[in-house]
Amino acid sequence: MRWRWPGCSGGRGRIFVLLRLMILLVMPIVSLTATSAAEPGLAIFRRDALSAVQNVAVFGADDRVALPPSLRPLREVMGVLFNARQRTVCSAFCIGPAMIGTAAHCLFKTKGEKTPRLADFWFARNYDAIRDYSRIAGYETGTAGQSVVAGSVRLSTTPPIDATKDWAFIRLSSPICSKGALEIQALSADQIIRESQAGHVYQVSYHKDFKQWQPAYSKPCLVDRSYPGAPWQAIETDFVTPDDLLLHTCDTGGASSGSPLLLDTERGPRVIGINVGTYVQARAVVHQDRVVQKATTDSIANTAVAATAFIGPLTTFRTARMVMGSSALKEIQTRLNKLGHYTGPIDGTYGPDLRFAIDAYEASIRAPQTGLASEDLLARLRASASTIQPVHKPK
Repeated sequence: MRWRWPGCSGGRGRIFVLLRLMILLVMPIVSLTATSAAEPGLAIFRRDALSAVQNVAVFGADDRVALPPSLRPLREVMGVLFNARQRTVCSAFCIGPAMIGTAAHCLFKTKGEKTPRLADFWFARNYDAIRDYSRIAGYETGTAGQSVVAGSVRLSTTPPIDATKDWAFIRLSSPICSKGALEIQALSADQIIRESQAGHVYQVSYHKDFKQWQPAYSKPCLVDRSYPGAPWQAIETDFVTPDDLLLHTCDTGGASSGSPLLLDTERGPRVIGINVGTYVQARAVVHQDRVVQKATTDSIANTAVAATAFIGPLTTFRTARMVMGSSALKEIQTRLNKLGHYTGPIDGTYGPDLRFAIDAYEASIRAPQTGLASEDLLARLRASASTIQPVHKPK
C-alpha cells in the first residue's frame, strides 16, 4: 500500500511515496552449539559477530542496562523461546507453572511464510544462569497445536497491520516455571499512557546485542498515540483494532519480540502488554509504479499489544480441556462443516484449517476466539445440532 508524500514530487512522473510497515523483533541465530535430545543447547551468538550488530529500535540514547537488584527476580520468570531448525529466537515469560506468553509471529511467522513445526520449539527459562528447558506440550504426539492459543497464525506486517493479534500463550510439556510467574493486568491505552507519564512503564527482555543472553532492563519509557511525523489519525488507519495497540519508546534489540511490557505497582511488576515489533516509515521514489530510489527507514515507535486484546482468550485457555483422540476431532470437523465453517478433510487431525474454522465459529457466537478443540467447544456444537436444518438435495 502506498501513501503519497505530502508536498514532494519529482519530474517526469516520479513521486515520493511513504510506506508504513512493522518490523518484527525476532532474532535469527548466527551459530549453533552442539545439541542433544536431552539438552538442546540454545543456539547462541558468536562473540566475534556482535560488533556488526545494529540496534533494531533505540530512541535517543540507549537506556538498556543490566537488571537492578530490585528486578533480578524477573530472571526466574523469563527466558528465550527458540527453534534451532528455523534458526530463530525470541523472548518469553512465565504466567503459570507450565505456561508462557510470547509473540505469535515467533511461532507462526507471518502471512505468506511457511509455518514452522511447533514440535521444534524449546523454552529455556533463565537462560543466562539456569537454562531450564521445556518443549511445547503434545510435541511427542503431534498435538502441540492444541497447546497454543494465539491471536493469529497469519499475521500481516503491512497495512492493515494486525499487530494487536500478535500474541500467543503456550502450555509446556513440563512445569519449569515453578519458581514463579508474572501476573497480567488489563488496562486501557489511556490508563497505560498516564502510567507511562508517571514513569511506571518499562520493559525487560533478551537482546542479541546486550551482554550475550542476559536480560536487559529498558528504563521507564513513554507510551503515546501520536509521534513526530506520524499523528494518531494516520497511524490508526494502518492497524486492525488500534484501540489495543501500544506505541512505546522502550529501547529494544533483536530477540525482544515476545517480551513483557511491564507496569511497576506496589505488588510488583504486572504485564500490561507484549512487545512485538517496530512501526516504521520508509520513503521511496517511484516512477511508473516501480521503486527507483530507496531512502532511509525511520523508526516511529516500538509496538506492543495491550493485555486487553488477549485477557479473555487467555482466561479460557487456562482452564480449557482439550478433546482427546481422532474420533472427537472428526466430530468437531463434521459439525463445523455442517455449519459452513470448515471445508477441509474429515481426518481427525488438528491443523490451521480447523483452527480457523473454530475461530470463525467462536466469533459467530460471540465467544472468546481461541481456535482450540476443547471439550467445551464440542459440547456447544452438540447443543447447537438441533438448530441445524438438514440440506435436502434433489434426486
